[in-house]
Amino acid sequence: MQSNKVIELKDVSLYVGDAHRVSNDENDLILSGVNLTVGEGEFVYLIGRVGTGKSTLLKALYAEVDIAAGEASVVGFDLRGIKRRTIPYLRRSLGIVFQDFKLLTDRNVFLNLYDVMRATGWKSEEDIRCRIDEVLNLVGLEHKSYKMPFELSGGEQQRLAIARALVNRPRLILADEPTGNLDPRTAEGIMEVFHRIARTGCAVVMSTHNISLIEQFPSRTILFAHGKISEVDIDAVI
Repeated sequence: MQSNKVIELKDVSLYVGDAHRVSNDENDLILSGVNLTVGEGEFVYLIGRVGTGKSTLLKALYAEVDIAAGEASVVGFDLRGIKRRTIPYLRRSLGIVFQDFKLLTDRNVFLNLYDVMRATGWKSEEDIRCRIDEVLNLVGLEHKSYKMPFELSGGEQQRLAIARALVNRPRLILADEPTGNLDPRTAEGIMEVFHRIARTGCAVVMSTHNISLIEQFPSRTILFAHGKISEVDIDAVI
């Protein structure tokens, strides 16, 4: 895998169903013949109807769902041969952002980041605090570090989730419908944050149903339909 490629998929097949279970039932096949390469700093949208495999593919990229066939490399990890004990190291090399934030509701903004960093191997208090300051500034929460999650707006909670995804300096952010629960204006602000992240060299792969946001923040777009993926011009699908 070339150093500037963060995702490289060749003839990948995926099945629906439980995590880490490869089905033999062709009726469970959700994607086949998937070929996709994403380079550092690229911003890629995944679009398509519900049930077409967008979330399944994202889960496969962080080894929550097994690759049934083909070749798959993500940030230097071979997903076909990955061992269970290696999966945490893969995930530390990624940033993952969900629609429902998944914050630690009993801890303030600072501790939501601090505890994750300590758990993933950060030792130096000075380095931790410096990195927290950096990511909070990047997402626009520099003055909210001692707020509790319930004191934040929905958009601010999502910004905190993005900050958490960034603390380990990932080469790739995976975001599954990150603006799905946000009002249009707040969603625009979140999109600005993600595009700012991509400009730093961190690739962003985002699933979304919000075509108007793609029109406003155009970038490479992958359509999921009929068990396949294809790169499209967004103007051709609206």
